[in-house]
Amino acid sequence: MRTQFLALLLGTLLAGGGLPAAAGDLVVICHPSVSLKADEVRDLYFGDKGFAGSVKLMPADNSAAQEAFLEKVMKLDAKKYAGVWIKKAFRDGSAPPPVKAGDGEAIAYVKQTTGACSYVTSAPGDGVVVVAKF
Repeated sequence: MRTQFLALLLGTLLAGGGLPAAAGDLVVICHPSVSLKADEVRDLYFGDKGFAGSVKLMPADNSAAQEAFLEKVMKLDAKKYAGVWIKKAFRDGSAPPPVKAGDGEAIAYVKQTTGACSYVTSAPGDGVVVVAKF
């Protein structure tokens, strides 16, 4: 609940596909237009990687999986993640990734948006590229 509140607050303030996910897996997915390596995911979500070739990257957080993502991938908690984006907002005018409500919304966003990436805990199905599993 606390993580969801922080994600909502931050969002308000700063306004291979088909592979099954095993229980406990966190899967980073991207639109097929994106060529991204697993070791670039942190840079993407810290706002340090904005393009993959000529494609503008459009990451999105997933509130249902955010706590696991922050722990496993970003190696920090929701408060520190929010702090990173608050500093970036004041320093660079950057906005944090939008927050999707769950896996279904995150998958739909990635499928429909050129340059989009997100993370899910369920099998993403066809139409996305699996970048990494954690």
